This record gives sequence, C-alpha cells and structure tokens, in this order.
Amino acid sequence: MIPAEETEAALQKVPWFNSLTPEHFNRVAQLTHLRNAKAGEIFFREGDKQDFVYIVLDGRVSLDIFVPHHGKVRFCTAEPYDVFGWSSVTPNVRQRTAGAVAVLESTVACIDADGLRLFAEEDHDFGYLLMRRLSNVVASRLMVTRLQLIDMFSEPTEFKND
Repeated sequence: MIPAEETEAALQKVPWFNSLTPEHFNRVAQLTHLRNAKAGEIFFREGDKQDFVYIVLDGRVSLDIFVPHHGKVRFCTAEPYDVFGWSSVTPNVRQRTAGAVAVLESTVACIDADGLRLFAEEDHDFGYLLMRRLSNVVASRLMVTRLQLIDMFSEPTEFKND
C-alpha cells in the first residue's frame, strides 16, 4: 500500500483540488488510495459494480463500450489529470457504463465513490464544487462523443473531376 503522505502529495498536484479548503482536501485524501497499473491491466468492465472515481496521475487509460456488431469501441483515452468513472458519484447509476484499461503503465488516484457522495451530501459547499467540476467532465465527454458520432455517421463528400 502506498503511504498516505505520498497520496496527499500526488493529489496536491491535481488541478481539480487546487481550490479546496484544507478540510475538504484532507477528507478527499482520506477517501483516496493510489494504484499502479501495468499496460493492459483492467480497472473495471462495463456492467461492473461502481466503487471508485479515478483520476489519472501518470500514464493513459482507455475507456471503451460494447457496440453490437462492432465489439468493444474505444471512445476516450484519459490522460494525466483526467477523471474517469465519474458516474459512480451520481446518485442513480449503480453499474459501470463503460470499461477502463491501462494503455500505458499508469498511476491513478482511486477515490471511494460512496464516501465522496456521502461527503457531498453532508457538506453542500463541497458538494456544489464537486458536482460543478463533474459537470465539466460530463459536458466535455458529451462534446467529444458528439463529434465522434458526427464523424461516424457523416457521409463522405464525392469529389468531381471538372
């Protein structure tokens, strides 16, 4: 297990936590452990029970979904300071909507989703900040997915020789 001091030092580098009060930061740090993963190591599979929200500290993690007649399709690659597994903090989603696999040797912060959700409910100032940041992640992911869909379903223009 990685010492708590190392976890705190790693979290202090994450822009997400820059504006937290010391009390909020310490509480999140208590809910967090670091995980080192080798390339190809699976964090979770689509349909798994939700348990953590993750922040990539080093390396890359691919997110994929199963698409009928196409198999697994990568829709995002999380890089340092990107958040993945965010739906585990939402109140109604109880299983993973995608899979996550380390593309490179990676270090991620694993934050206990139930503990984080409970903290957000207990401390509304923290909860507001958390949900505001998560909404930015969701909006960004939605924009990228929209562009991918447009690319997938657009018809190529034909070039005419005049």
